[in-house]
Amino acid sequence: MTTLMMILGILVFVVGLLVSIAWHELGHLSTAKLFGIRVPQYMVGFGPTIWSRKKGETEYGIKAIPLGGYIRMIGMFPPGEDGRIEARSTSPFRSMVEDARAAAFEEVRPGDETRLFYTRKPWKRVIVMFAGPFMNLILAVALFFVVLMGFGITQQTNVVESVSPCVIKASAERDTCKKTDDASPAKAAGLQAKDKIVSFNGVTTDKWNTLSDEIRKSAGKTVPIVVERDGHLKTLTAHIATNQVAKKDSSGQVVDGYVKAGFLGFTAATGVVHQDFGDSVSWMGDRVGDAADSIVALPAKIPALWDAAFGDGPREQDSPMGVVGAARVGGDIAALDIPATQKLAMSLMLVAGFNLSLFLFNMLPLLPLDGGHIAGALWEALRRNVAKVFRRPDPGPFDVAKLMPVAYVVAGIFVCFTILVLIADVVNPVKIS
Repeated sequence: MTTLMMILGILVFVVGLLVSIAWHELGHLSTAKLFGIRVPQYMVGFGPTIWSRKKGETEYGIKAIPLGGYIRMIGMFPPGEDGRIEARSTSPFRSMVEDARAAAFEEVRPGDETRLFYTRKPWKRVIVMFAGPFMNLILAVALFFVVLMGFGITQQTNVVESVSPCVIKASAERDTCKKTDDASPAKAAGLQAKDKIVSFNGVTTDKWNTLSDEIRKSAGKTVPIVVERDGHLKTLTAHIATNQVAKKDSSGQVVDGYVKAGFLGFTAATGVVHQDFGDSVSWMGDRVGDAADSIVALPAKIPALWDAAFGDGPREQDSPMGVVGAARVGGDIAALDIPATQKLAMSLMLVAGFNLSLFLFNMLPLLPLDGGHIAGALWEALRRNVAKVFRRPDPGPFDVAKLMPVAYVVAGIFVCFTILVLIADVVNPVKIS
C-alpha cells in the first residue's frame, strides 16, 4: 500500500508539473496572439511529439519529456545589419548568431512581415515574455491561499504541550537543568500541560504569533496570564525572564540566529491552523524572500551538492532540488500516515513552491530565460528614448541574437547544474521529516 501511495503521489506531482508548464506557456501564447504575433507552435514538454493537433495557425501538442515547454513565435530576432537572415559565416560564434536568426525566420510566410515578434514595441514584448512567469506566480499565490486559508497549515498554537523546569539559553547544547539554573517563569506561575492560554497581559492570544510576540516584549515584567484548564478560566501571574531565544521572521517561522527577549518557558503544542488573509499575505511574502535568497545562494551550495551526489556528504534540507527530487517528495507525502486532507494540502504546497521558483528563476536577466528577453526589450526602449531626447537617429531594434553565444554558455551551465541535481536526487534525495 505504501508503494502504491508513493506512486500516486509522484503522479499527482507530475500532473501538477504539466499543468504548471502549460499554464506558463499559455501566458506567452495569449499575449502573443493579443498583439498579433503569429505563433506556429504551442508545446508542453520536449523531445518526440506524443500528440498534437492544429487549430487555426497554431499546432498544439504534448511531447515525451515533461521537463519544460515552449511556444514558437516568428521573428524573435531582427535581420542582420545587411538585411539578410540566412547563416553565412564559418566563425563558430558568428554562426550561433546567424543560426538563431535564421531559425527565427524559418516559418515566416508571405504576409507575416507585420506579425514578427521583434517588430512589436518594447513594452509589448516585455508583456509577452513576462506573461509566462507571471502565470506561474498567479498559480503559486492561488494555491498558497487555498492551502493557508482553506486547509490550514501545521504550526504552533496557544496550547501548552510541556513546561520547561528552568531557564536555559536557546544556544545551549543541553536540555537538562543544572542546580544553578533559575526556575522557568511558567513553572513558577503554575502553568500546566494542556492549558490553553486565552490572554497574556490583557491581550487576547488566540494565535501563537500573538502570544509569542507578547511574551518576547514583556521581559522583566510581571504579567497576568489567563488560561483555560478543564473547561474553566484561571488567572496566573508570571514574572517574565530575559533569555536568549530563537530568532523569528514576520510570519513566526524560526530562522537562523538568536535574540535577547522575554522568556516564559513552555513548549507550544502544534496543530492545523487556518490563516486569515493578512497572515496568508505575510506568510507568502516571507516565502518569496526565502525563495529569492535560495536562488542567489545557489552557487554557494554547489560544493555541498557535489559532495552529497559523489561523496559521503549529507543532503541538506535546503539543498537545491530538481523535478525528480520534487516528485520523490510528492511520493513521500502521499505515503505519510496523516489525514488525506493534509496530504492534499502538502502536495498543493509543493506545486505552489515549484511555481514560485519557476517565476523567480525565469525572471533572471539572462538569455535564454524570459528575463533575458525582457532585459533586451528594456535596453532597446532605453536606447531609443535616449536617442529621441538627444535628437539622434533611431538606433532600431536591439539585436538580441548577438547575445546567443552568451545564451549557449548560460544554457550549458544550467544543463550541467540540472544533471548534478538529478544525480543527487537519485542517489541521495532530500527527505521530508
